[in-house]
Amino acid sequence: MRFIIFATIFFIVMSLFSLYVSKRFVKKLHFSKKIKHLINTFLAINLLGVLAYMLARYNPSVPNWIYFLLSVPIGIIFLLFITTFFYDLLCLIVNRVPIDEKRRGFFKKSLDIGALSLATAVNAKAMYNARNYQVEEVDVKIKNLKKPYNIVQLSDIHIGGLIDKEFIASIVKRVNSLNADIVVITGDLVDTNIKYAQAALEELKNLKSTYGTYFIVGNHEYFHGVQSIIKYVNSLGIKTLENENIYIGEKNQGFYLAGVYDVMGNRVDAYKPDLKKALENIKEEPIVLLAHQPKFIEEVKNSVDLVLSGHTHGGQIFPFNFLVKLQQPYVRGLHKYNEKTQIYVNKGTGFWGPPMRLGSNSEITLLKIT
Repeated sequence: MRFIIFATIFFIVMSLFSLYVSKRFVKKLHFSKKIKHLINTFLAINLLGVLAYMLARYNPSVPNWIYFLLSVPIGIIFLLFITTFFYDLLCLIVNRVPIDEKRRGFFKKSLDIGALSLATAVNAKAMYNARNYQVEEVDVKIKNLKKPYNIVQLSDIHIGGLIDKEFIASIVKRVNSLNADIVVITGDLVDTNIKYAQAALEELKNLKSTYGTYFIVGNHEYFHGVQSIIKYVNSLGIKTLENENIYIGEKNQGFYLAGVYDVMGNRVDAYKPDLKKALENIKEEPIVLLAHQPKFIEEVKNSVDLVLSGHTHGGQIFPFNFLVKLQQPYVRGLHKYNEKTQIYVNKGTGFWGPPMRLGSNSEITLLKIT
């Protein structure tokens, strides 16, 4: 029932976006009626693609190439909506400029062609960005850390649909070239039933680091069976931190790595985050905490040195980053929360929904802590 409600609201919003594009962009174009009709037909088919995407989202029998075609329309609608918004503003300016009508018409036609070309280029660039991750190197100073360590962070991979075995294999190969002391995965690793994710997850067994790979659940794991996902991930030799901690490094030379369940656990009344339990039996040495959502920093206060989070995707598609900021205190990058505690927010190694990223690249983070 919850999915039906969400899908209905989402489809209505996408329909309104499409209607806005048709009325405020397509209708104003200085093109023939035939071309306008073709563009509106494309918008209608694109909207049907959104509906088909929601029906196919968790159906593993849908071939990848069909799933790709169905996943793109959401991004196209949103980016066309943003293009139309700015097109409206520019039209307003052109109409207000005191020039003769012939020149105004020329500027308007140039704007029409430019807007369509820009919309096409932006959509293509956004799809390219989603499949091409970058390594973000970040230097973090931690008080009382006796020796430097390299932490490689992955987050929000969202295995399922377009995030498949080949994608994970390429990530593993890149991570293994980074000389990691530990690899951490900060939630939203699996976004489908575990039986459909196993082939991709198996690739994670090939991750190499000095002290191992560690995982915490994100909010999406709660949609697909938290316990079954944890059990399978642990079977790969990856340690899930379930409100607990582990010591990394040689005695008196390392740091504590702690991890908590996601705050989604508070909503479903199961697998709740418990910071106090996660920090039990820790001595006076540096602490790095894995917490999927940046807003968990409000619970942390000054009890740890560094928090590693994800969840936000860096906004994924501009200007969603401004909307994310309304719900999370940090959207991306390294921030100083107080005199003791810093937080780093990974923009996501994969993507959710449309295979698009604009203004927010997919990332593997190499944190050099000293």
